[in-house]
Amino acid sequence: QVQLVESGGGSVQFGGSLRLTCTASGAIYDIFAMGWYRQAPGKQRELVAVHSNAGTLFGDSVKGRFTISRTNDKKTVFLQMNNLKLEDTAVYYCNADIASSYDSIAVEHWGQGTQVTVSP
Repeated sequence: QVQLVESGGGSVQFGGSLRLTCTASGAIYDIFAMGWYRQAPGKQRELVAVHSNAGTLFGDSVKGRFTISRTNDKKTVFLQMNNLKLEDTAVYYCNADIASSYDSIAVEHWGQGTQVTVSP
């Protein structure tokens, strides 16, 4: 069993900053990628940022404002969000591709989501 636990969401004013944290625990052999997606009301879930063995990837709307990093054990990922805009308001979900043993394929896991609200 694998769990992704998120923290750090909340309310912030336009132009402010927040840092989200997601930690993976449980039956983990290797984590190939960890990242964040978000979903605003009435919209589809979209990529925010991903950190993988191949590097980092950002959604177009957050480039230059958000950064992503992981701990050396690869089990915790951070999303630093700066210069927040009203349109960044959404539920942010942690996502990870995790292999539970040396001979298993990577399975996608999701966190429960954390609300980020940006106010004028």
